[in-house]
Amino acid sequence: MFAMMEASRQEALHFAQDPATGLKAVIAIHSTRLGPALGGCRYLAYPDEQSAIHDAMRLAQSMSYKAALAGLEQGGGKAVIMRPAHVANRGALFEAFGRFIETLGGRYITAVDSGTSSADMDCIAQHTRHVTSTSRGGDPSPHTAMGVFAGIRASAMARLGSNDLEGLRVAIQGLGHVGYALAEQLHAVGAELLVSDLDAGRVQLAVEQLGAKAVPCADLLATPCDILAPCGLGGILNAETVGQLHCAVVAGAANTQLADLAVADSLQNRGILYAPDYVINSGGLIYVALQHRGESLTTITAHLTKISERLTEIYAHAQAEKRSPARVADSLAERLLYGR
Repeated sequence: MFAMMEASRQEALHFAQDPATGLKAVIAIHSTRLGPALGGCRYLAYPDEQSAIHDAMRLAQSMSYKAALAGLEQGGGKAVIMRPAHVANRGALFEAFGRFIETLGGRYITAVDSGTSSADMDCIAQHTRHVTSTSRGGDPSPHTAMGVFAGIRASAMARLGSNDLEGLRVAIQGLGHVGYALAEQLHAVGAELLVSDLDAGRVQLAVEQLGAKAVPCADLLATPCDILAPCGLGGILNAETVGQLHCAVVAGAANTQLADLAVADSLQNRGILYAPDYVINSGGLIYVALQHRGESLTTITAHLTKISERLTEIYAHAQAEKRSPARVADSLAERLLYGR
């Protein structure tokens, strides 16, 4: 366990269980160098405890890098709750999790993530103030989508020579809160949408409201397009799937899209521009971090412009150094975090 922590430079791992509610939770704190660790809470069914721990650690590291490159005074952390097969009282489980967070004394601030909602955050907030994304705070998804949209325009400029998205074929994998909001923004500027999602109802809605073309989930990655926007769960880009791609740009909202950094090199070798996920999808983090600090919506929206500016900087370095944007982004984040 300590070897795993050292390899990714994790500061701490915290575990809690509450037999009365069924809570089994892990909080990974990657870094508090720039400020309190902030990161969402996942509530998912994991095959085993090790998978849950690994998920928390890799996402906590990503959150540290994301906060650093977004220019936020925040560290990176992540919580995962192993969803039990049967839950007698979901509210009580999240209240127990709130008590767990409070014991950390403000070193970790939680937020919504896969499997959790603002209602869950409201339960947590009954026992700690170190929580955001509550019903009162609002949904960060629209701000994530705004940032991804701006990042797609910056990526199109870098790879295709123009940030005009009209007529471009954009394949969106995943039509959740962020993916659908992104689809709406792309539709508004005249992009041609190809969409897939496990929820057939979401796909049908996009077809009817946005004129999108439905593509089976198994076929989307191999479908020719200008821009691929992964907006579901992570890990979709690996040694096998990269060879299937027929696009110029990969730029989407999903976390940890790459199986490993070698995949980023493969994309680079194929001439496919990759927008580092933790840079392009940082709009939600910007929103929850600044909203938690009491900043105005005007200030938050202005801060979102840093996403496209940072991506443009990363692409310039990548071109000059002939390296993948993913490796450049890691180097820039590590310089901010560790001074190297």
